[in-house]
Amino acid sequence: MKDTEIKRLLAAHIFCIFSIILTTVVPSLFLENFSILGTHLTWLCICSACVASVNIILYIILKPNPSSKRSSLAQKATRFLKCCVYFFVSCLLFHGIIVLYGAPLIESVLETFLFAVLLSTFTTLHCLCMLGPNIQAWIRVFSKNGALSIWDNSLQITTVCSIVGAWLGAFPIPLDWERPWQVWPISCSLGATFGYVAGLIIAPLWIYWNRKQLTYKSR
Repeated sequence: MKDTEIKRLLAAHIFCIFSIILTTVVPSLFLENFSILGTHLTWLCICSACVASVNIILYIILKPNPSSKRSSLAQKATRFLKCCVYFFVSCLLFHGIIVLYGAPLIESVLETFLFAVLLSTFTTLHCLCMLGPNIQAWIRVFSKNGALSIWDNSLQITTVCSIVGAWLGAFPIPLDWERPWQVWPISCSLGATFGYVAGLIIAPLWIYWNRKQLTYKSR
C-alpha cells in the first residue's frame, strides 16, 4: 500500500473536519445571536450543506474510485438524479427509524427531519460520493472483507462512528438534568457530529497502523 494514498485520505478528512469547525465559527460573524444550542435548526442546515459541499468537491478533485469507462452527459445526469433520489429516500428512512426509536411522531417533525438530513449527509452522501447509486457496491463495502481500497475502509469507519455517535447522543435526553442541550435533537445531532469527526480521525490512523496487514482483492 502506498503511503501517498493514505496521505490523500488524511488530507481529505482534515478538510471535512475543518468544514465542521467553520460551521460553528463563520455563521456567528454574519447571523445575530447564532449558536449551536440557541439556533440549533439553523446550525443543522448550515452543517449539512457545508459538509455535503466539501464532500462533493473533494470527490471531484481526488476521484478516489475512478472508473475506466467514459460516461456521456446523459449518463452523468441520470447518475446525479439517482443520487438525489437516494439521498432523499435516505432522509425519509432515517426519519422513520428515528421515530421508531422514540422521537416524537407529530411534534418536532422539522427537528427530526433536519436531524435525519444531517445523519444522511454524514453517511449516505458519503457513500453516494464514493460508490455512486450502486446498491450492490454498498452491500459489498459493508459486508465482511468487502473493502477494495482504503477509501472503502474509511467509508465503513466514518459511517459506523456517525450512527453510533447519534445513538449514544440519545442517552442523556430522558434524564432530568434540565440542561439546554437535552432538548430534542441537540444531543443526538452533536453525538452524530462528534462520531463523524471521530471516524474521520480514526480511519486514517487505523489504516496506517494496519497498512501492512491490509490486502485488497482486485475489482
